[in-house]
Amino acid sequence: MNILVTGGAGYVGSALVPRLADAGHDVRVLDDFALSSPRNLMGADVQRYEFVRGDVRDPDVVERAVEDVDAVVHLAAVTGAAQSHEVRDRVMDVNVGGTETVVSAAEDAGVDRLVLASSCNVYGDAYDEELTEESEPAPGNPYAESKLRAESLCADSDVESVALRLATNFGYSPGVRFNLVVNDFTFRALTGDPLTVYGDGTNWRPYLHVRDTARAFAAALDWPTGVYNVGHDNVRVQTVAETVADEVGRAVDVTYLGDRDPGPSYHVDFRRMRKVGFEPTLSLRDGIADLASQFTAEVAA
Repeated sequence: MNILVTGGAGYVGSALVPRLADAGHDVRVLDDFALSSPRNLMGADVQRYEFVRGDVRDPDVVERAVEDVDAVVHLAAVTGAAQSHEVRDRVMDVNVGGTETVVSAAEDAGVDRLVLASSCNVYGDAYDEELTEESEPAPGNPYAESKLRAESLCADSDVESVALRLATNFGYSPGVRFNLVVNDFTFRALTGDPLTVYGDGTNWRPYLHVRDTARAFAAALDWPTGVYNVGHDNVRVQTVAETVADEVGRAVDVTYLGDRDPGPSYHVDFRRMRKVGFEPTLSLRDGIADLASQFTAEVAA
């Protein structure tokens, strides 16, 4: 297939783009590098890919990017749920406006399939519930709101679409992000910094290794249309801190700030994902061990 990946130089994109190329697809990357870097694709044999540099909100750029494309994987977005309150207008402009532009161009170009990066964050604060794709979303921040609106834009379009409601990503990719709890905790533990947990750490979050995320996007090119929760497991934040401390093999100071808002808590059901034959392979512990190895190797190099 000819596949366009928007935001292809980002955290997930840097794991996905080489995977698609290795599977024999012709891959085009659309990225303006405002939230990423060309460095994230170093070592990925960039000559195998076609690049379009530009903004997903620019109709002319997106129209050029979707030309002769069979499928679009739409990753480009402003991320960071907690911080999105401070940049609401930008989040809506990029995540909703950009999706609107991509969907419109895909329709005009006769694209067959669109796979959207959505988020389990759309469920909001739902303690101890087993949240399915039919559960009522309750987005509690602009990022989650933008993802829910993006889902609607895709579902209402003339292009067959799949929306992946992703669990919180973690793990190493060339475009690794450090504003994600597992990655941040692992780096802090290795450098001797204390781990800070807001609240008592009992809030639930679903987690998914970034390489499994890449696998899911590649697989979703063939899934039935609709919405899918995608994740490996649900884990309490205190367990994340304990696992990090155990895996790095050194004493780690964990501080609990009971008076700070821990953010939403949600426990997600992944049965629909498994019914189409997808199973994540990398556990939280696997990912932490790999992160520690990667960070240590970087320092040694």
